[in-house]
Amino acid sequence: MSKSVDNLVWHEATITKADRQAKNNHKSCLLWFTGLSGSGKSTLANALDQVLYNNHLNSYVLDGDNIRQGLNQDLGFTDADRVENIRRIGEVSKLFVDAGTIVSTAFISPFENDRQRVRERFAENEFIEVYVKCDLEECEKRDVKGLYKKARAGEIPYFTGISSPYEAPSQPEIIVDTANETIEQSVEKLVNYLKGKQIVR
Repeated sequence: MSKSVDNLVWHEATITKADRQAKNNHKSCLLWFTGLSGSGKSTLANALDQVLYNNHLNSYVLDGDNIRQGLNQDLGFTDADRVENIRRIGEVSKLFVDAGTIVSTAFISPFENDRQRVRERFAENEFIEVYVKCDLEECEKRDVKGLYKKARAGEIPYFTGISSPYEAPSQPEIIVDTANETIEQSVEKLVNYLKGKQIVR
């Protein structure tokens, strides 16, 4: 650990996470959407966010592309940069959860060890891994952003699923199969999970 960190002392907040959850009338958590590019992570996260918003719940979506245009604009797509990308967003997500918010993150987050390290930063039932399952062939057919075509042509190095590996979750809390489920069915599954865990009513 660096000397700069050694000289820091955590300052406890006057208003606690429990205080904020009580005010919001719901618990806070992180829904971590992981899956290949084109699997539907951002679409699902935003569809869920709309439902939560319509029900007057405090929620927010942190999208991988958006975060890389600001907070993580200094990072590329090498394995080391991907690790740091996920570490940073895990810390930001923890701040949202501490603030009493239901936060959804839409990141490929290809490495299981990285996702596990984020999980370990959260209390029990606060980290909800959502595996957005969709095989590579279907994702390539969609190719909404034209990225697979560029990756196949060698124009994008370190592209997950093509020139960089994706490690599917071994024990996710939720699996949504976007090749066989409608958005509405997947969102209903997510909401039912949150209700079942008494995060929302």
